[in-house]
Amino acid sequence: MAVSFSVQTPCKFNNRLKTKAWVKEIIALHGKRCGDISYIFTDDASMLDVNQQYLNHDTYTDIITFDYVQDDIISGDIFISADRVKENAKDFNVSFDNELHRVIIHGVLHLLGFKDHSPEEDKQMRQKENEALEIFYK
Repeated sequence: MAVSFSVQTPCKFNNRLKTKAWVKEIIALHGKRCGDISYIFTDDASMLDVNQQYLNHDTYTDIITFDYVQDDIISGDIFISADRVKENAKDFNVSFDNELHRVIIHGVLHLLGFKDHSPEEDKQMRQKENEALEIFYK
């Protein structure tokens, strides 16, 4: 099974091989197996279209995750707005790469069953993101 990246907008994305291995490692650490995970890097306008068409939301967002998980095999399509990642990196005073990797793993965590709808869920999601980022940057 594979982790793949499709870049539809200018997006400087380093460490692709390391990122693929990291995604698989995080999935394995949660006792699951990696299926097919496709990351689609796009811009705000395209993300707004996806958000409106599939989720009936009329807002910009940094990530939309489509879950195709079956049993313990983690699969999905993860759309990421490079525009939002760039803006969020600036707002949070972190590097583009750091914010990009946070969003990349955020999608995987959703596929693993973690939510972020309540303050408690959001806190747990941030903790899991930080734990995963520590593994990536070690």
